[in-house]
Amino acid sequence: MPYLLDRKITKIDFLMVSHFDADHCGGLFAVLENLKVDTIVIGKQDAEYKNCTEFLTLAKEKKVEVLSVQAGDLIKIDKETEFQVLWPDGTQMISDNGINNNSIMGKLKYGNFSMLFTGDIEEIAEKAVLEKYAQTTVLNCNALKVAHHGSKSSSIQEIVDKIMPQIAVIGVGEDNKYGHPNKDVISRLQNGGAKVFRTDWSGEVMLEINAKSQIKIDTWIDEK
Repeated sequence: MPYLLDRKITKIDFLMVSHFDADHCGGLFAVLENLKVDTIVIGKQDAEYKNCTEFLTLAKEKKVEVLSVQAGDLIKIDKETEFQVLWPDGTQMISDNGINNNSIMGKLKYGNFSMLFTGDIEEIAEKAVLEKYAQTTVLNCNALKVAHHGSKSSSIQEIVDKIMPQIAVIGVGEDNKYGHPNKDVISRLQNGGAKVFRTDWSGEVMLEINAKSQIKIDTWIDEK
């Protein structure tokens, strides 16, 4: 809420919840309570999760439309912008740490620019995604939101090679108890040609894309 209000944002067109771990959805309850939200997007769930149930109850009270998406769905944002849902696959939901591994993974496309969002998927989901899209180039993108805060359990070499991002952004807290991001993950991304930004060092990372699909990157604080 403070972040949005500081930028004078009082209306949300699409509020996408990658999955219902508290660190990914906790702040969204206040957003839904206090701001105008047109549409909520969630992934197909593999089980009942308390945060999900409570969030959907609040959405119903607020009379907000809820879209439950899975691989193959397409969300048209405007005539230039769309979000292609790549995961979860409703025909092969993952039960092993399902709350993370069935996160929404999708590709935002604007003109010739694309960015891949990965939630908290781990190696088991990455391998399933690689198999599903083995004969396509759909995973290739300009920018990547690195899976699971740069955890060692994600960003296997094969998926980094398939995605081939120019820019990789890791959302991670400074001096976190998990040791994120993993140094091997960073090495894999950099060796693959990506410029890596991490929020514990750069603060806010903003990608601004113009009509020619040129990318401008700003950070809230200087990199160390």
